[in-house]
Amino acid sequence: MSTSNASHSSFNVVSRRHFFFGALLAGAVPAAGFGSVPSLRSLGYKPYYNKLNVGAIGCGGQGGADLNGAALTENIVALCDVDLNRAAANIKRYEKLPFYKDFRVMLDKEGKNIDAVTIGIPDFMHATVALACIERGKHVYVEKPLTRTPWEARLLQQAALKYKVATQMGNQGFSHECQRVAAEMVWSGAIGDVVEAHFSTGPGTHPTALKELPPEEAVPETLDWDHWLGGASMRPYSSYYVPYNWRGFYDFGTGQIGNWATHTAGPVHQALQLGAPTSVECVSQEGRSSITFPNRATIRLDFPARGGMAPVKVFYHDSARPDDSDVYHVPGMENETILPPSDNLTEKGRPMGGGRGRPEGAAPPARPARPPRPQAPGGQPMGAGGPGVRVFGTRGGGPKPGILTGNGAVFIGTKGIMATCSRGEGVWLLPAARWKEYVLPPPLLTRSPGHMLDWIRACKGGNPGCSDFSITGPYAEWLALAAIAFRVSGKLDWDSANVRFTNSAEANKYVKPVFRKGWELKL
Repeated sequence: MSTSNASHSSFNVVSRRHFFFGALLAGAVPAAGFGSVPSLRSLGYKPYYNKLNVGAIGCGGQGGADLNGAALTENIVALCDVDLNRAAANIKRYEKLPFYKDFRVMLDKEGKNIDAVTIGIPDFMHATVALACIERGKHVYVEKPLTRTPWEARLLQQAALKYKVATQMGNQGFSHECQRVAAEMVWSGAIGDVVEAHFSTGPGTHPTALKELPPEEAVPETLDWDHWLGGASMRPYSSYYVPYNWRGFYDFGTGQIGNWATHTAGPVHQALQLGAPTSVECVSQEGRSSITFPNRATIRLDFPARGGMAPVKVFYHDSARPDDSDVYHVPGMENETILPPSDNLTEKGRPMGGGRGRPEGAAPPARPARPPRPQAPGGQPMGAGGPGVRVFGTRGGGPKPGILTGNGAVFIGTKGIMATCSRGEGVWLLPAARWKEYVLPPPLLTRSPGHMLDWIRACKGGNPGCSDFSITGPYAEWLALAAIAFRVSGKLDWDSANVRFTNSAEANKYVKPVFRKGWELKL
């Protein structure tokens, strides 16, 4: 893969242009859409009036939600999943369609009939599966956090550019009205120059701070363990990993970074036009482990000046709770509720669209119920937050005035403070008295028809999606750097052009995955 300065610069230019003008190709779309142009049809684009043929890789959990979201308007033509139990509801729902356990076999046998693919599987296999689809000219919708490592994020950016396919990461908050308004407020100068930003997540429900791997168990007949592992090193099966706890393990997931920070950091990334940081550092950590993410931590990233924007310090507060001794206190807001409610722009007369990026009035796609979690290694008590580590909701109570906890973000500007909540689904100025009198700036960014529809439109030759890899690739890169900081102490200096740390051989071990033989990736 290329890591030249010229290549990296092109990604930054694409990202800024898209965010500020809403479309990379504004003014260049034919009246009938790109699907009307023969040369683009040969690349896999279709006219707007034709339905896409969509294959689904990952059919349970969030992958099932993505599949059913695409099915609202398009044709589903093939399914693939390694876990028959996890995917059971959708296998039954689409029982007349061909079903595969190996995504490579599905692409080989069904490829001529597939235009686009939804990919909702564990983080560590996102890049492997997405690259296989992209190289075959298939448009891809890939669940957040896009990739587990920064090297994979860069690879997917370059692959999408080379093969000219429509891409989208499944971070639905990018399609929400409040996220767009938050960016427009910052750009309008509402809080001056932003010199510091904080985003946080509440505790997750995956394991943290484990000291040993779970014991080996017999592989159930409903699971293809070898294909579940894919490019990861072979290890004994345990029911503890599947279907969800993999998220907490460094080898498979990205912890709360991939689970929620990829949402809560979205407004920060967009409004501040963040590219690559110059450094990343874990400044505090509780429950350090060599195999899983810790109980909680704070990560600092430093970003240089970007165009007319000042350098900015960005802090990530992982699993922040009200009773944490180092919880972030928002300056001067001791008596204020920090995070706004979701969809709060209705009070300003601004229509909210479909929330979470769904079309107006659309119900959320059906999701199968999550099965009970297995016992932890060694029979430790299994709380909702992990095996004997934490139990979600039992400590700290609800939100407390003046502090940042839960899922949200705070922007500290030279002229004021702004906060967003959840996936960017609420936004306001602090203190509340200022927000009450504030008049929203005129809309500047294009609005989304819904996160899945935004991608489907791009697949048919329309404007690139709001989470096109040219935008979310760099975003996924710096989030993946934060994940590395959990594992390596000290300030880590990042050389984005060459995709490496300049001062830590240890940290560089985690920039790119170690692939099992036969699963190596290259463009």
